[in-house]
Amino acid sequence: MTPEMAIDIFKNVILFALYIVAPFLGVTLVVGLITSLLQSVTSIQEATLAFAPKLIALTLLCIALGPWLLRSMTEFTIRILTQMGTLGH
Repeated sequence: MTPEMAIDIFKNVILFALYIVAPFLGVTLVVGLITSLLQSVTSIQEATLAFAPKLIALTLLCIALGPWLLRSMTEFTIRILTQMGTLGH
């Protein structure tokens, strides 16, 4: 394995991780902003109000994106293992 091949595999893994995590980060950001805005408008500074909506949103997102996540991770794993199998030749 050459250093270029190792860097390419590492780059693919990092980009795939960002691809998988991006929807969760986006939803958490939007829900957090909305929650903070509502808390500042209503002057309610309860800690659970900041945490509970994010938890509910992420749970619903996991349920909605579950099949896509499983398919994407399976395809990526197969592609990486296939690529690693051809490195010895």
